[in-house]
Amino acid sequence: MGKDLRFRSLRLRNWKNFQRAEILLANRVFLVGPNASGKSNFLDAFRFLRDLASSGGGFQEAIITRRGGVSAIRCLAARREPEIEIRVELQAGDDEPRWAYELAFSQDTQRRPQVRRERVLRGDVTLLDRPNDEDRIDPVRLTQTFLEQVNVNKSFRDLVTFFASIRYLHIVPQLVREPDRSVGRSNDPFGGDFLEQVAKTTDKTRTARLRRIQEALRVAVPQLEEVELWRDARGTPHLRGKYQHWRPQGAWQTEEQFSDGTLRLMGLLWVAMEKEGPLLLEEPELSLHPEIVRLLPQMLARVQRRTGRQIFLSTHSSELLQDDGIGVDEVLLLKPGDEGTEVTTAGSHQEIRDLLEGGLSLADVVIPRTRPAGTAQLSLFGEG
Repeated sequence: MGKDLRFRSLRLRNWKNFQRAEILLANRVFLVGPNASGKSNFLDAFRFLRDLASSGGGFQEAIITRRGGVSAIRCLAARREPEIEIRVELQAGDDEPRWAYELAFSQDTQRRPQVRRERVLRGDVTLLDRPNDEDRIDPVRLTQTFLEQVNVNKSFRDLVTFFASIRYLHIVPQLVREPDRSVGRSNDPFGGDFLEQVAKTTDKTRTARLRRIQEALRVAVPQLEEVELWRDARGTPHLRGKYQHWRPQGAWQTEEQFSDGTLRLMGLLWVAMEKEGPLLLEEPELSLHPEIVRLLPQMLARVQRRTGRQIFLSTHSSELLQDDGIGVDEVLLLKPGDEGTEVTTAGSHQEIRDLLEGGLSLADVVIPRTRPAGTAQLSLFGEG
């Protein structure tokens, strides 16, 4: 059942940019906002849940090692409320009971992260409500969540499995090209072990995926005739492509010669075909031609139909938002302010709806709303 779950809503309190935010979530979500408005931090709330539930993660690891401690997470606009809170609601289908997971935490006098509240509900049934009597007797127990403890989470194991299946991707081409890219890395969101993941996939699955990637890449890179996994003399895996060339047999190039855009698109296409949990994408338009970017929403829609994955992505791209298939309730607008960032759906603004009905595209309406004030002043940089 865990793989069929979907996030239905998210509530944040004192989480990084967000003093308070509560939003309904569609199966496909486009995060749009100016720089430093919190798009990455919004996605990081889901990564945090994954870190809590994943092997090698856990409460202390997720907060101290991966995010620099409670003080680095707490919203700067927070005042009298020291607790940080994340609450999500999930559901497998309209006829299934809804799950809810809530975690509130702060730090003790030694600045150690401490659970203040942890709850799990399924429908009207409360499966977990902490602190409980044992926690009060032994407060050290509050340095861990029940998500990370297999001996106590049996009743909501589906929830744990679902959180652990969340996948974040933001391919950094330079990491893919590093000779030691796979050393010590596992499911690296920045692509450090991308080629190792391809190599570990079964031959049948890998061949099928590379064939689909090859077909898709012919649109972006018409000269590319063939894509395959290849190992060098040391056994190190490489992706190599055969390009049309003046030579009769063409020419082979490995990922070291691929452009940044080609590598990023390969990584995006590969991970999109995985039948895992929610997929978090950070600015997938980077290094891609605008005409390719325009096709991304359609591609992701087809992926969703085949895999059923929920997809959240952040973007600054007007080309990406030109797609007529994007719904107004799929777009979340992030607007920073003195009291933290406000999150609303595009569809909640009557002015946006009116402009769309008047014939404008989402890009025409939404991107200007996210433009930072005073950008024209940048053109004056260097004068004086």
